[in-house]
Parts: sequence; structure tokens; C-alpha cells
Amino acid sequence: MTGEAIIEVRNLVNRFGAQTVHQDLALDLYRGEVLGVVGGSGTGKSVLLRSILGLRRANTGTVRVFGEELLSLPAERRSQLERRFGVLYQRGALFSSLTVTENTALPLIEHAGLTRAAAERLAQVKLALVGLPRGAGDKYPTELSGGMIKRAALARALALEPDILFLDEPTAGLDPIGAAAFDQLILTLRDALGLSVFLVTHDLDTLYTICDRVAVLAEKRVLVADRLDVVAATDNPWIHEYFHGPRGRAAEQAASGAPGSN
Repeated sequence: MTGEAIIEVRNLVNRFGAQTVHQDLALDLYRGEVLGVVGGSGTGKSVLLRSILGLRRANTGTVRVFGEELLSLPAERRSQLERRFGVLYQRGALFSSLTVTENTALPLIEHAGLTRAAAERLAQVKLALVGLPRGAGDKYPTELSGGMIKRAALARALALEPDILFLDEPTAGLDPIGAAAFDQLILTLRDALGLSVFLVTHDLDTLYTICDRVAVLAEKRVLVADRLDVVAATDNPWIHEYFHGPRGRAAEQAASGAPGSN
């Protein structure tokens, strides 16, 4: 895929003591694409995500977002740029003491300066956008199913109308039907809202169903980042085992038989 790179990671090095997780890692996210990031345990998928978001300062290297190096910006400009990010954490990370509506309204109150009443009205729109039923906003996170928690967390991630959506294992813990519905929701929102999506996942069905490109973390770097057919054909033991094992074959067959599949 070609186009405007809105995230550019170059020569990234992340170390924890004597352990080097990333060495000279490079990766781009293009405007409007869904990029899936995969890798074995310990390859630093979440570390990379945190480095891009500015939650971790890499040892060396640069991360440019919309042409600006995030960590070198003045605080006010960095805050403005970060408002263009929406983040869905793996377990939702909703505040248990707040209702779903209050969780979704919180960024609007804290960052957009809306009154509580205005923020909660807009929050209801976001909850409807992600497919939550009327009345879900009055519930607390402990009263929701796993799929509803994911959708509520997604509504909060969309509260400030971001340009880039970061998803950390969004279908983890969901049953196959719920995971497939969530994948389709992401595609619908990408198309409707013009989002670019950075997706960390291990879900093969998600990769085959919604990702325009897939980046594989291995050997402390991005080994390959390309269309899934190109990635799956790459000569690497982990890639071969991952994409050509029983689950990989099943996911590929399911995707190739699905209407409107990539």
C-alpha cells in the first residue's frame, strides 16, 4: 500500500537493562489503512505501541506522527497532537466506579472542555455509533459482557474524534461470533470516519478479514510489512508456523469464502 505515511518509526531501539527488545526498527502507518502488527511472545508489540503513543521514550530512534516528532514537541503542542489518537486497551481499561456514559464523557470534559451535560449527550451518540443498545450507558463496567466492554471502550476511544485508532488485542477474550462482529465494526468505522488503524493482534481471523497490511515483529525489528499474501510467503520459521499451521489455513479459507473479504 502506498500513500501518505502518518506514522513514521525509524531506527527505534528499546532496551530494558541488558535486554534489547527492538534494534533499528522501522515501520510506517499509511493514512486510511488498517495495519496489523503480529509477533511471537517477547517481540515487543506492546512496547512498540507505547513508544508510538509517547508512553515510553525509546532509547534511540524517532517516531514522527503527522510529520512531527512527538516527544520533542512542547507540552501544549504534544497534547494537541495526542488528541488525534484514540486508544483501545486490551482489557478496556474502563473506570469501574463510573457508568459507561460517564467513562465515555470523561475525555470530552477533561480535554474538550465540555460541560458534563453536553459531554454525556455526545457520549450517548458515541455509544450508539459502536452498536451498544439503549440503556447500556447507565450500566457500570462490571454489569457488561466482554463484548459490550470492548464496544464501550471503543466509544471512549472515539470520543474526541481521532484520526488514528490504536487497538491492543481488541478481540482477545471474545467468542468467535463476537470477534467477527467487532472486526466488521472496525471496518465500518474506518470507512465512515476516515480512520487509520494501528492494530496489535494475534487473531488470525482479524488479520485475514480487515487488515490492509501486516507487520511481523521478529529478530528485534519489523521483519516484513506488506499485504498478507506477501507476508505469509516470507521465508521465516515463525511466519511459516503462524500462517501455515491449522489455524492459519482455517482463517485463510474462511476469509476467502466470505463476501466482501479482502
